[in-house]
Amino acid sequence: MHPETYLALHHARAADLRAQADAYRLAAAAWRPRHLRSRLGWTLVEVGLRLAAAPKTAAAIP
Repeated sequence: MHPETYLALHHARAADLRAQADAYRLAAAAWRPRHLRSRLGWTLVEVGLRLAAAPKTAAAIP
């Protein structure tokens, strides 16, 4: 392969890889807050279910 052709292909591939990396970074940054938000939501649901199903203590029973 001619060196100039190889160099042009290399530059095109490098630009494509950079674009893919930028897209991945943007997608990863957008994913994090939703992940944290859903984990917090499910944790609150779990705590609520535990409070609702908590057994009566001996002091609360007359």
